[in-house]
Amino acid sequence: MLSAVKRSLATAIFCPSKHRVCSKHTLPALDYAYSALNPVISEEIMTLHHTKHHQTYVDNLNIAEEKLAKAIQDGDIATAISLEPAVKFNGGGHINHSVFWTNLSPQGGGIPKGDIKELIERDFSSFDKFKELMSTQSLGIQGSGWSWLGWNPRHGRLRLTTCPNQDPLSMQGLIPLLGIDMWEHAFYLQYKNVKANYVKAIWEVINWENVNQRLDDARMSS
Repeated sequence: MLSAVKRSLATAIFCPSKHRVCSKHTLPALDYAYSALNPVISEEIMTLHHTKHHQTYVDNLNIAEEKLAKAIQDGDIATAISLEPAVKFNGGGHINHSVFWTNLSPQGGGIPKGDIKELIERDFSSFDKFKELMSTQSLGIQGSGWSWLGWNPRHGRLRLTTCPNQDPLSMQGLIPLLGIDMWEHAFYLQYKNVKANYVKAIWEVINWENVNQRLDDARMSS
């Protein structure tokens, strides 16, 4: 956990302003309308999820980083350490959602093509088996969290895993390729407590082109 403080400390060190981090985090724009993922994800959910929930993570991350920068500047290590949970939670929320929006597309769904298809078949036997495994792990999350397909740069393989709350996948040494948000705010207004229907439906809007591009980028950087 101390690594999160160290990364934020580096940001503060290289900022010319005395008490502020160099740049504000902002809410990323979507490449599609809030209604575009209907009927899989309703316009109401998309609007609230993006403009309220994600925006809150962005706002709180900016606040936490400003306080952290000031604490570092003042040599107040106790305060800096106490701010780490806020940086981790809100930073993770911002990172996770920024990946999630691009993983979705009104032209999504179907069977992936290209390298991601070949690696899924190599590492999980078949696309259907992979889909089953990721769906099962998604439904197995207790409370709030994320279901991920990640790239393991050390072993050069795909890996399925989950993260609690808003923990970023990087904490497990993995690069995110595809995420399913299993927080209730992502589905409850539409699917109520029937999470299985949400998980079944979301495959219809998965943007495999984006997942493939993320795989290419991950392999290039590792």
